[in-house]
Amino acid sequence: MSDDYGYLAAHWAAVRERVDAACREAGRAPAEVDVLPVSKTFGADAIRAATALGLHRFGENKVQEIREKAGPLADCAIDWVVIGHLQTNKAKDVARLAAEVQSLDRWELAEALDRRLQAEGRAIDVLVQVKTSPEESKQGLDPAELPAFLARLRGLDTLRVRGLMTMAVQSGDPAPVRACFRLLRELRDRMAGEGHALPRLSMGMSGDFSLAVAEGATELRIGTAIFGRRG
Repeated sequence: MSDDYGYLAAHWAAVRERVDAACREAGRAPAEVDVLPVSKTFGADAIRAATALGLHRFGENKVQEIREKAGPLADCAIDWVVIGHLQTNKAKDVARLAAEVQSLDRWELAEALDRRLQAEGRAIDVLVQVKTSPEESKQGLDPAELPAFLARLRGLDTLRVRGLMTMAVQSGDPAPVRACFRLLRELRDRMAGEGHALPRLSMGMSGDFSLAVAEGATELRIGTAIFGRRG
């Protein structure tokens, strides 16, 4: 591992330890909760160093960053996960490079991804991003539109719908943050009653993941606590 990124091993161990503690606090098994390292704004060298720790799945906000990093890291067998708002004109690159999209939030995007994935002869996992926060800056599908959206997605064989994703409200008060996570879990449970199996809940980041774990998260998107502060 590069000396410049020697801190990653300690950071990763500390994150996993904190996640495991949050699981135990919530009465859950640590094995139930995965961590998706978010590598946005960090270069190929940092990601290569992280792969030496056994990490091979990384979240990125921008498709352009995946495009820039995929070449230099082609030998690392990385699964790139799109977690940021996705424009339809990026569907071609996503279909070629990404293993998963966690920010699927509208039919126009689903159709664009399906067309490009058909051309590539591929299928990918997707999570539907739901807007659980009142903040205008947050993206996501309106919770009321979720049942109809999931029903339509059943017609697209290239998109394997595995679960839901959300971003909680930014607040120093844990109550509204936890309410966002609880809403996503309740939506998942409600959809299960309508025949939609959605086992994965991607929710919680470096600053609020313990609340997400308490509300049923199966995957946490953690960047800063692993890679450090972004410049």
